Amino acid sequence: MENNKVTFSLLDNTSGFEANPDRVRLTDLARFTADITTFLRGDGKEIDPKLIEVAIQKGSFQLVTSPIVNAPNFFDDLKRLTTTELLDNIDSKRKEIIEGWQKQTRNLSGVSYHIHSKKLDKSIQINSDTDFHSDDADQWVRVERYIRGEIQDLGGSTNPNIHIKYPNGKTLTVKADREALRNDSINRLYKPAMLRINAEYNVSTREIRNATLLEFLDYSPSFKEDDLIKLTRRGEVAWSDISNPTAWVEDIRGGLH
Repeated sequence: MENNKVTFSLLDNTSGFEANPDRVRLTDLARFTADITTFLRGDGKEIDPKLIEVAIQKGSFQLVTSPIVNAPNFFDDLKRLTTTELLDNIDSKRKEIIEGWQKQTRNLSGVSYHIHSKKLDKSIQINSDTDFHSDDADQWVRVERYIRGEIQDLGGSTNPNIHIKYPNGKTLTVKADREALRNDSINRLYKPAMLRINAEYNVSTREIRNATLLEFLDYSPSFKEDDLIKLTRRGEVAWSDISNPTAWVEDIRGGLH
């Protein structure tokens, strides 16, 4: 079981001292542990971080997990990170963490990250000399989009957001302004909704990330039989002099019949 333990190390001397278990900035500690929690859980939620214990050790600042079992995808991702700096084939959440760490090591001299486990042939190192990236990294564009789904959750005391579930079952987290949510008089929870958002869109994978709410749109999908009857009658009148509607449509479209 010792082989299943994983060590995450933060080397940081940007504060004028080396981060260690006896002395580390609170914000750095909070961010590092949050990143590790996200990295362990991943997008597939194969690991439940609530079941993981950690030991804090020196060198420079290390968190050593309790044995991680029944997580083949997690260890497959770690093994990939020891052989390639391309992130396309690892869990999307883990990819985000590695990309964030890589960016930070380039912006802050003296910061690096290490991941080690006895299940790996070598340690994973992220520093200013490495280049962990995705092949699709340059295919993200900023867009405005309309999205539709059911709101599963909204609010939050520190980082207000909206969790919206698409009709296909996938979910998206959308950042929201606290005042906008506070002043919204409509109860939108567990109801269909249409949102206009600003987000980053990947033209290759069609993935959306870093979404921010611009506005809620009036959206009440409903069916009224009387309205359908009226529209049907209007159609019958409008098409009354068309002997072959199918041929007429094909002709409008420029098709052959």
